[in-house]
Amino acid sequence: MSDDPGELKARIAARAAGVDAELIALSNALHANPEIGWQEHRSAAAVAALLTAHGFTVEQPYLGLDTAVRAVRTPRGLPHFTVGFLAEYDALPGLGHACGHNLISAMSVGAAIALAAVADELGIAVELIGTPAEEGGGGKIVLLERGAFTELDLALMAHPAPVDVAEARPFAVTHWHVSYDGAAAHAAAYPERGINANDAFLIAQLAIGLLRQQLPATARVHGVQTRGGEAPNAIPERTEGRWYVRAETTAELLALESRVRACFEAGALATGATLTITPESERYAEMRTDEAALEHYRENARALGRSFDVDPAAASMNRASTDMGNVSQLVRAIHPYIGVGGTASNHQPAFAESCVGERAEQALRDGVRALAWTALDVAADVARERRGAGLAPPQPA
Repeated sequence: MSDDPGELKARIAARAAGVDAELIALSNALHANPEIGWQEHRSAAAVAALLTAHGFTVEQPYLGLDTAVRAVRTPRGLPHFTVGFLAEYDALPGLGHACGHNLISAMSVGAAIALAAVADELGIAVELIGTPAEEGGGGKIVLLERGAFTELDLALMAHPAPVDVAEARPFAVTHWHVSYDGAAAHAAAYPERGINANDAFLIAQLAIGLLRQQLPATARVHGVQTRGGEAPNAIPERTEGRWYVRAETTAELLALESRVRACFEAGALATGATLTITPESERYAEMRTDEAALEHYRENARALGRSFDVDPAAASMNRASTDMGNVSQLVRAIHPYIGVGGTASNHQPAFAESCVGERAEQALRDGVRALAWTALDVAADVARERRGAGLAPPQPA
């Protein structure tokens, strides 16, 4: 058994090289067949199939979620460290993989397979957890509530972005479905019989626009109206929309929510329409980054030729909200961003094009190695801490 980190990382890299082609094929297949949150059946099955082929024990469905996956490789003997690589594979409605979750899946699957090459002799248990519906559905939060992630010593994943950014600093966020119910009437013949649900939405949006003047610079309130009415000569009896409220911390978010809710209540009060606000998921929390693991990631990424000396204007994807923040409240975690180049940014149609092709494939290869090496480094830190405390790590059988 080798204790030389250089030799171990070389073996991890060699194992990764052996599966690069399969990982690129997985990424491309997910990209060509995008599936939105909670409907990622082909994507989850593809992730599960590749891990099964490489000796992992796979649960799918996992914890009652059809498109969640858990794949495990346990060492011979008791593990002293358990690492979880998290995979996301949901696409954006109408935009496909314009956030690059196809690459997230391939990087995490590859890192799990690569680390497994040395895991037995080091007493490391390796898990891949496929998490559905990150784009607003809070799949990781549902899994947390059902007991996932509790056995992990480290959780990690890498997310595509225009440029490399090591530290994630996501906003806490609330996702709301908002609706108003009024009364339909002929807009010309019987306007007095109507209760205009669209007017309620317009008043709310005006109030939110004015509220923004008094909000902290870091707050974000934004949304879309998904239903505004059916005919210009019929007073709209129902309108609907989806709105997000973001703040630096969950505590700040709770205070901000009440102010935004009051804007929607103003629309109901002014028009007589009935307001209904329904959470689309539990709140996403801010990220609690493990600094030691993050520094290892920086070193490993630089060793692969990645650079974090980038234009700050291109590096703001690290402020995007993620349900990985909720995981990080429980488990040591990192969520770095890996650059795929190009001029488009996440959630633009052209960014989907950046998530396949030569530069995307290089980001995939680098992400696999950087994540697996980082997990190895953190596991080695834990082993040294145990020895320093007079605790011998469990020995392989």
